[in-house]
Amino acid sequence: MSFGIDFSVIAVLFCGFWLFREPPKARFGNMAAACGLLLAVVLVLTRHDISGPGVVVLAALIGAVPGIALARAVSMIQIPAMIAFQHGAGGIAAFLVSFVELTRPAAASMLPVNEVSGVLGLAVGSLTFSGSMIASAKLAGRMQQAPRVLSRHTLLVVACSLAMLVVGVLSFFLSGGAAMSLYALEILLGACLGFLLASRIGGADMPVLISSLNATAGFAAALCGMVIENRLLIAFGATVAASGSILTYVMCRAMNRDIIRIIFPVYQGDREGDRIVSAARPASPDSRKAAVTAGQSDGSPPFDRALAAISSARSVIIVPGYGMALARAQFRLAELAALLEQRGTEVRYAIHPVAGRMPGHMNVLLAEADVRYEDLLEMEDANPLFAETDVALVVGACDVVNPAAMATEGTPISGMPILLAADARRIVVCNYDRQPGYSGVANLLYDNPRTIMVPGDAGATIGSLLDAIRNQTTQ
Repeated sequence: MSFGIDFSVIAVLFCGFWLFREPPKARFGNMAAACGLLLAVVLVLTRHDISGPGVVVLAALIGAVPGIALARAVSMIQIPAMIAFQHGAGGIAAFLVSFVELTRPAAASMLPVNEVSGVLGLAVGSLTFSGSMIASAKLAGRMQQAPRVLSRHTLLVVACSLAMLVVGVLSFFLSGGAAMSLYALEILLGACLGFLLASRIGGADMPVLISSLNATAGFAAALCGMVIENRLLIAFGATVAASGSILTYVMCRAMNRDIIRIIFPVYQGDREGDRIVSAARPASPDSRKAAVTAGQSDGSPPFDRALAAISSARSVIIVPGYGMALARAQFRLAELAALLEQRGTEVRYAIHPVAGRMPGHMNVLLAEADVRYEDLLEMEDANPLFAETDVALVVGACDVVNPAAMATEGTPISGMPILLAADARRIVVCNYDRQPGYSGVANLLYDNPRTIMVPGDAGATIGSLLDAIRNQTTQ
């Protein structure tokens, strides 16, 4: 009977996860998964005698009240940073539970598998916590967003990993205060390793970092489940770990990157000492001046040429990026697309897997603006269509359309598959300025003679285009 109840709760959770496969059903799937987790909490509380129910209620309120307030206050732009923070919260919960279980008086009779799981929970949980805090700070703009590389960084990573292994093994042979000190040292070393790993991952690799932290948070939870012998926690943690691992693999494939190369990156031109990696030099003033005038032989303003190109196009592919999120331009963009379709223009959206700051970021933003899911094209479906498309409208995207990924070696995006917006007959770029994107690599698309660069706030630019085309339609 007990196993049957467990299975029912797990089935509800998996039903929610299964619905995530179809975006129209994802919201219901999220609610189903939340119900599954709530059932699990109720099940655990009813199965065990709670010596201090008031403490449990107080702890639930301390977590729930600010959590609800945070969820209501966070905007879509801040979602990636919040998700990274949540992974960190899961990590700190994991290593605290492991620490408490390992230092209880009854820990002396703990089975070897439980003890090993506990020590691993200390390491993985603290690593997840510190790595997630670094990721959250980068995504929130609290830290330098480019990869940060210390002198002999790889050596520090290896040394910290070996120290964690030695301390973990030694803790099995000691008890009392000595063991507790080693447990605390294991937490400290795990936090240091998380910092070292996350600090030098940045730029276009951030979605991979987020998905991998999702996996480690789930793994830490599963380890806690083994320590306290809770089947539900093991199952839930393993599910999150597996899904995060699969997502990490998908992200790496989308970027044509090896996870080892992301953790241990090698950039050309690296120099010794503490430094910020910026693997591409900004274009020289002369080259920038030439790029600004490229394709502008008629002398007309960029906005007028962009308006003429879009209003006369029979087919348009929109490429959204993080700048669209910052400008909250998805709503005006959806209106512009609807207006163009009314005029007989074929409009589609090309979505790069790592556009934005987390996997699926652009899909969520466009869904918020009620864009039809069938209008969203995956990269492999969109790329063959650019060459026969009249206008590629780039809105706040940089790295994911940067030809430097294919033309330049030794940069953070080298070898990353991109959306081939440069193949379109005309390219209209609505980006804030010509500065490099998140990876720090100068965008060669801006130098394309078929590119019309309309600098400024993407929301304002799209709004002006919408108003101008609407006026054309009513005249």
